[in-house]
Amino acid sequence: MEKEEKAIILDYLPYGYPLDKKMMPVAQAIGVNFLTLLQLIPRRGMKLDIKEEVYIGEGKRDKIYFIQGRLHDSKLTETAKMELEEFIGNIIGKDPEKFLKFFNTAEAINTRLHQFELLPGFGKKHTEAILSERDKKPFESFEDLKKRVANLPDPRKAIEKRLFEEIIGKEKYLLFSK
Repeated sequence: MEKEEKAIILDYLPYGYPLDKKMMPVAQAIGVNFLTLLQLIPRRGMKLDIKEEVYIGEGKRDKIYFIQGRLHDSKLTETAKMELEEFIGNIIGKDPEKFLKFFNTAEAINTRLHQFELLPGFGKKHTEAILSERDKKPFESFEDLKKRVANLPDPRKAIEKRLFEEIIGKEKYLLFSK
């Protein structure tokens, strides 16, 4: 199984979780490659900054003492949630073609459910309209998609919401995360 090599700090709690009895510093982070939520324990005397990229792979780690494990969504701080939303927005902004490709290649999951219907605000009518339009010509951008399909919710925002739900573990089917 492949592991994360780098992580982005979403929140740093220098005195640990407020309701825990341990006063051990902990960082909430997301893995760069597989979008795994992680709890990291920094080395003694290290201060971590929000949005900082840290090495968590095999071998010597400069700032991280050890990976405590996966971060459960119930322990995610409000700061970490806001940072996660911004991180997701940046992922989509850096590679919009990857997410646009989803609209040009998505398939039915079974006879009753299409991948489009897993996006928030997308239903059967939107699915039929998207399929009809993409059969004529592949979508070139999110703007092109919105122009050609009437009353479509913002596809970028829908992907952001869906990816957030996948990362925090609320979804059965994974469209964008591993």
